[in-house]
Amino acid sequence: MAFLSEDRRSESGLLPPSLDPTDIYVRLRSRPSDSGRDDPFTAHVFCCVLALALSEAAGRSGALGHSLALGRVDLVGLIDRWAPEAHALIDVSAEPDSVALDDEEDQIRQLLERFRGDASEEAGWLASILTKRSMSPRHLWQDLGLAKREELGRLMRERFPGLAERNVNHMKWKKFFYRSLCEMEGFVLCASPTCRECSDFHDCFGDESGESALARLSHGKPSDS
Repeated sequence: MAFLSEDRRSESGLLPPSLDPTDIYVRLRSRPSDSGRDDPFTAHVFCCVLALALSEAAGRSGALGHSLALGRVDLVGLIDRWAPEAHALIDVSAEPDSVALDDEEDQIRQLLERFRGDASEEAGWLASILTKRSMSPRHLWQDLGLAKREELGRLMRERFPGLAERNVNHMKWKKFFYRSLCEMEGFVLCASPTCRECSDFHDCFGDESGESALARLSHGKPSDS
């Protein structure tokens, strides 16, 4: 990924993305597309993801596409439809044509594709984004830049309803993805008769509260390990 030159950013009135990811989000939402007006929640999700990914990429060529597992065509399509203001911040011509997934990522992507609720491009983009962001260290809602876990729950119910329905005990989403993969392969993850008797219960079901990753980066705080 390449950020626009300082002169061009000045002409647009935008700050360098690496300085304040929360400001990036505000600016991305400042000029909503027709899609964003019709579906503000989806626009919110994509702007959160873009703002966090832009701040993490820090101007490295091709880093935005790899951070979201989206090739150039898909990235342009997402920005055009949901965050047109991003064109004033980045040069998408520096993004890769395609992004390869490793075996672990490919399995997560296949799981999400199997349970996507529709054939829209948005669902496909989200399957890629969720896959790649699942490899990051924080809670998944934080690694998407969302404000709270409940927003991720809503996203899963709207875009991957069949998978959301299976998470009846509200397991942490990253853990749930891997558990679902193992169950589909016939593996048993825990020898305990019930989840609540398992020694790993807190790791799978514990508290997922915390500060939004956008706010944390804006304050200059280190990320959770």
